[in-house]
Amino acid sequence: MNKSMLLAMLAGLALLAVPVHAADVAAGKVLAAASCADCHGDDGMGDDDYPAIAGMSVEKFTKAMQEYQNGTRTKNPKMTKEAKKLSAAQIADLSAYYAKLK
Repeated sequence: MNKSMLLAMLAGLALLAVPVHAADVAAGKVLAAASCADCHGDDGMGDDDYPAIAGMSVEKFTKAMQEYQNGTRTKNPKMTKEAKKLSAAQIADLSAYYAKLK
């Protein structure tokens, strides 16, 4: 394999790593108000019954939602139901929004 072929392959792989959806914080805020605020509060700070999600990293939030969706996280049936309604783009938007809150 020559050097130019290797560079072309690496460039192609780099394109695959680019996110398909750029997260939209404003869309995440709207979705949070409609889907998450009832339990986690308008500010994402939670309460005695529901955990705080404000300030949660994008990675941690995304992982949690994916685990609810795929059934590896099952401790809260309501969260499983809600998470399964979300697309990958919506999860990205929500994670970006909650990561911005402190």
